[in-house]
Amino acid sequence: QVQLVESGGGLVQAGGSLRLTCAASGRTFTRYAMGWFRQAPGKEREFVAAISWSGGNTYYADSVKGRFTISNDNAKNTVYLQMNSLKPEDTAVYYCAARYEYSGSYFTRTYDYPYWGQGTQATVSS
Repeated sequence: QVQLVESGGGLVQAGGSLRLTCAASGRTFTRYAMGWFRQAPGKEREFVAAISWSGGNTYYADSVKGRFTISNDNAKNTVYLQMNSLKPEDTAVYYCAARYEYSGSYFTRTYDYPYWGQGTQATVSS
């Protein structure tokens, strides 16, 4: 079993930055592909960014490409989401997700991931 805990959310003005952290525990955290998703009030959960277990492959939603960066540190069992040039429409609860995966693939759909964190709120004011 894998437990995921997100942190780093908060309130920031438009144009500002936040760095989200997802800490994993529960078992040896290797060979896990990771993803970040977000859910705004009244909307479905949507894909934001994904990374393969090695960190060699990443993928982003068009809405965040060029502004957000996903990275991982397997030695620390941690994945990060650096969010720059934030916009009010980025306001949402952000969730990290994990999937055991020995290939170099990344995954973009919610049902690809069996493990989820509780989420962290990021609010961008205009």
